[in-house]
Amino acid sequence: MAIRASSSQQIDILIADLSSPSAVTREAAVARLTVLGGRALDRLIALAASSAPAAARASAFRALEGIADPRAMNVALRFISDADAAVATAAIGTARAFMRGRRGAAVVDAVADVALDRRHSDEIRLAALRSLMDLERTTIAPLLESLASDPRAAVRDEAASRTRSGPDAIDPIDALRRAAEQDLPDEPRVLHAAIVAAGNRAALPTLLAIVERVRAREGREPPGPWREWTTVRAAAHLALAKRGSRIAIYDLREALEGAGSPLPVEFLAALSEVGDASCLEPIAGAYTRAGSTAEHNWWRDHLRDAFRTIVEREKLTGRHAVIKRIAKRTPDLLVRRT
Repeated sequence: MAIRASSSQQIDILIADLSSPSAVTREAAVARLTVLGGRALDRLIALAASSAPAAARASAFRALEGIADPRAMNVALRFISDADAAVATAAIGTARAFMRGRRGAAVVDAVADVALDRRHSDEIRLAALRSLMDLERTTIAPLLESLASDPRAAVRDEAASRTRSGPDAIDPIDALRRAAEQDLPDEPRVLHAAIVAAGNRAALPTLLAIVERVRAREGREPPGPWREWTTVRAAAHLALAKRGSRIAIYDLREALEGAGSPLPVEFLAALSEVGDASCLEPIAGAYTRAGSTAEHNWWRDHLRDAFRTIVEREKLTGRHAVIKRIAKRTPDLLVRRT
């Protein structure tokens, strides 16, 4: 099916943004290209395999990780040993999405070889090792045993820490994968603990799936359990934000737009990390709806802080259309506190 001209032009702009010197611009492009999915696949694969700057190629691989289309597997495996650590680790992240697919054994073998190869930097080897933690313990046990005597202290210590967790321990990566692909646990605190423990290692699509599944679960729960599940979703958002991912920013906006009461503070922490201009009006709306009682003062303060952080990071001035609209409706958000 031919790509409509408007979509093609949008993809061209976003692909160009992946080469921006601004990390914020690159991450915003990654998030939007991930949403475009297969329509952007060929362009992303071409960029990832090109001689473009490392930051652009790594960004392309992060978008490919989020799309998780099997057609990206071969290019990911080609560059998991790239000389540039940023490119290699991003390619490993892409390859991880295919470890349980039809050619999963080949992917696992290739990534394990990188983890064992002492010619690579610690950063690359650790990324390879951590990506394999998605697998069952019986699968990775021989690798951990081989790395237990590795001459690199960082690699040796990482392998030892995985081994010490013991065969009967609940692997947080496994818990996250099950929550994303199968069923949510009965107890929200179990999933929350897994996100806190392994959100920095889980595949980005896994965290996004958890955000979406937990949101659906919230809609079926009474107020008490609903609040606990909302806290889980907030933790998943913060895990994504700490990784610089804007893949779920749409849900942050919608959470604010539908908030009739204060949300867990992790929502605002995530907004402070990755929020953009599109988040400012939802923040202003939540600020306006918040009561001025002592109970809600903390919520208003955090909304204001997140708003200011985004404005300053995005370098938005009073001439920006969003700022103009907010100045008319919620002018006190624009007043700096002393």
